[in-house]
Amino acid sequence: MIASVKGTLAGRGADHVVVEVGGIGLRLFVSRRTMNRLGAEGDSVSMFVHTHVREDAINLYGFADELERTVFEQLISVSGLGPRMALGILSGMDARELAQAICTEDIARLCTVPGIGRKKAEKLVVSLKDKLLEVAGSAESGNGADQVLGDLRSALQNLGFKGTEIEQVLVSLQPRAGGGEQLDELLPEALRLLRG
Repeated sequence: MIASVKGTLAGRGADHVVVEVGGIGLRLFVSRRTMNRLGAEGDSVSMFVHTHVREDAINLYGFADELERTVFEQLISVSGLGPRMALGILSGMDARELAQAICTEDIARLCTVPGIGRKKAEKLVVSLKDKLLEVAGSAESGNGADQVLGDLRSALQNLGFKGTEIEQVLVSLQPRAGGGEQLDELLPEALRLLRG
């Protein structure tokens, strides 16, 4: 099984990207949220992967972070919910929000996601509430840092920096974001690291 992949973003389609690794192009199906977090074609990317094996196909599903992959794997464990539908759900709602909505039994919030009606929302709550409690708990504690890092990523992209450079800086600044530092404190440091 393939757990992660690091390579060059070689192309993208409506629901997938192609990552070239050692001369081999891997087609990874992704959510819209993951697609939007990737850089431009030619940039270096690193993704978490779920390998889905069926009788007639082996498909790879790519994720920008491990949390999204974890929630995806829980979603496809629900009877009648396949990988494509799980990606659709994750395209409509962030993995953290989804885990929180399921754990708090927020049916109305779940029904705002395209493809989820009341019956499916109730089924998700019954099937996954206990499994996602830990994820939802860590989501509440980590949400601020991830928001700050997401804002920092966007700011650096708007300034013209490439995906690979940005990801290296984000990794080095992650502990500071987790410690409560905000965008206005991290942006000057990120620029210093990128230019230094």
